[in-house]
Amino acid sequence: MNKWISDYIQAQKAALDSIPVESVAKLIELHQKALKDNKQIFVFGNGGSASNCSHYATDLGKGSSDKLSRRFKVISLNDNVSWMTALGNDYSYEEIYLRQLMNYAQPGDLVMTLSVSGSSPNLVRAVEWANKHQLETIAIVGAKKGKLATLAKHVVVINDTHYGRAEDAQMGICHMLCYAFMENPALGEV
Repeated sequence: MNKWISDYIQAQKAALDSIPVESVAKLIELHQKALKDNKQIFVFGNGGSASNCSHYATDLGKGSSDKLSRRFKVISLNDNVSWMTALGNDYSYEEIYLRQLMNYAQPGDLVMTLSVSGSSPNLVRAVEWANKHQLETIAIVGAKKGKLATLAKHVVVINDTHYGRAEDAQMGICHMLCYAFMENPALGEV
């Protein structure tokens, strides 16, 4: 078991090392712009990625915002279970995020999705809709990349297909996006 644990840790380090610094810096710039322009940030995913989205929205909406003179307008679209199940039941599961965006989104808002596979139909449909309606789109995906890697305007690829390691690296990126503002509040003074 010790060997398995050591190997897992080594593989996790490699996944973290694969995060492209320049791409994360660009995401921080997009967050700065959303804050400056008072734009909404929408985030969503499935399974473990959905949990990461909830965590990110909490950290950005509370932790980061508490350190700044302005507040981030951020919402995790996977947090309203009754709305998601109503949309899935009455339309289709592929539309649970797209139809929420239809209610809330405005041109220039920021849409960020997290996905290890990059191919979940509900995420793909939402990003397609967002692109057609002049929203900024971000996908943080695993090494399979999937369709999201070709659709989103800004893509960060974690070079691992293992769900646990890729999701841990996703959360690392989300923490960087939040802590960039918590630890450097001047970023919010644009």
